[in-house]
Amino acid sequence: MARVTITLIGGPTALIEAGGFRFLTDPTFDPPGGNYAMPRVILRKIVGPALSADAVGPIDVVLLSHDQHADNLDHAGRAFLPKAGRVLTTVAGAERLGGHAEGLTPWATTQVTNRAGQAVVVTATPARHGPAGIEPLSGEVTGFVLDFGDGPTRPIYVTGDTVWFEGVAEVARRFRPGIVMPFAGASRPIGPFDLTMDTNDTVEVAHRFSNTNGPSF
Repeated sequence: MARVTITLIGGPTALIEAGGFRFLTDPTFDPPGGNYAMPRVILRKIVGPALSADAVGPIDVVLLSHDQHADNLDHAGRAFLPKAGRVLTTVAGAERLGGHAEGLTPWATTQVTNRAGQAVVVTATPARHGPAGIEPLSGEVTGFVLDFGDGPTRPIYVTGDTVWFEGVAEVARRFRPGIVMPFAGASRPIGPFDLTMDTNDTVEVAHRFSNTNGPSF
């Protein structure tokens, strides 16, 4: 497998350098101390990013799992979006964000080509931000699979904010990624249920995506 570099910036924000591309997941660049009022909870940021937005450098694609929660897209993250080559997110998110944000439905694909003529196919994958039935409260969320074709870089799966459910299992059936990035942590801001993967979910992901080529997590 070709070299892939993943730099954790903080929370859901990571820089992925692979196949000649630079991807950024869920931009959050605000300093610590900010409060974010949501319909049922107030979020408080306690740790700042490991890299500033200016230090990240040029980005080909922002992979935005959803825009409606400040812990996945904060104020500085929103200001960063126009600097990226493309912004891929949910259909509802693209409508709210406007600009050059592009909405993808689950299993929809789009191709990105860089200046060197290299291409990657991005597939939007199902995600459910909590237990069954929470969708009217949590809103649309998406994950992404990055497929670099027949070259040395194997696909990368970014789950986005989701729990383990049949949609993630279907991703495992359709793809054989070399790297899986689960958004774990068992977030419980509004009740006695997880909004992101807990330990058991993450173990299930590791089991379902395991194959003879041994994906990394």
